[in-house]
Amino acid sequence: MKKYNRVMAGQRSIHAALCFAEGFIGVDYGIPQDLNGKLTEDFREFNRTFVPIFQAGHPTKTKIAAGLACSFIWTVSKGLRQGDIVITPDGSGRYRSGEIVGDYYYVSGDVLPHRRRVRWFPEPFDRADMSQDLQRSTNSTGTCCEITQYAEELDRLIGGQKLPALTATDPDVEDAAVFALEKHLEDFLVSNWESTELGRGYDIYKVDGEIVGQQYPSDTGPIDILAISKDGRELLVVELKKGRASDVVVGQIQRYMGYVMDELAEANQTVKGIIIALEDDLRIRRALRVANGIQFYRYKVNFSLIPT
Repeated sequence: MKKYNRVMAGQRSIHAALCFAEGFIGVDYGIPQDLNGKLTEDFREFNRTFVPIFQAGHPTKTKIAAGLACSFIWTVSKGLRQGDIVITPDGSGRYRSGEIVGDYYYVSGDVLPHRRRVRWFPEPFDRADMSQDLQRSTNSTGTCCEITQYAEELDRLIGGQKLPALTATDPDVEDAAVFALEKHLEDFLVSNWESTELGRGYDIYKVDGEIVGQQYPSDTGPIDILAISKDGRELLVVELKKGRASDVVVGQIQRYMGYVMDELAEANQTVKGIIIALEDDLRIRRALRVANGIQFYRYKVNFSLIPT
């Protein structure tokens, strides 16, 4: 199946013009070696080899930062397949899209040395023409983010059709209205984190001052929010119910926590989880009775109209 991925051409797409002109997309992250023959099919195996190498060259970086960097290198170098589509911002509010047409190659001593050939399509499209959901997804911090769920909308944009995006349906969603509300809740939580109860004890994970803990990539999907305790001893996985079935969200947060335990946590760090929902949920409470380290929170929405 063809995949779609937003890929930044360097920090803030500083190298976008070069990529468009020379027909490639690439990443750096300070691993100056040819990776041919070293790009395993499983990114976790690649990370197990290269996270220590990355940390040796960047001794101040945490295991989380190293894992993120190596995952981005693997995604561009190996995870993207020939025929997959990339979209890249040009720095002016527009995007160029293109098709991956070649395997990994390495250019020593140049910017973005870990590269893939791209056949860039001639016509850009405006970010303003994207649906709000797609804008939010492409705004994810980090070099790469998969946006295959918006394939139909992206195909229209690439083809020059400025039509409203179709609303995606998910068989796991129980309440479409709550699902829509809680997509906005995530952004609200991130923007107002310091004033919430969670903000008193945790910080959303940052690397070099940039938030990377929103929609943090894992091998079973993006984590809504990844946070770290003020003393650095605990990693917190926050998952919003988003109108989904209770069993789905409990299983999902357990998978995310397992990933964080196995791939991200340092030896001295523990991992906890929080599920946040609009309404009380007896099924979640029952499930969490036998699920260690996960709490359940409810939130309130206050809305009033004031006559003028």
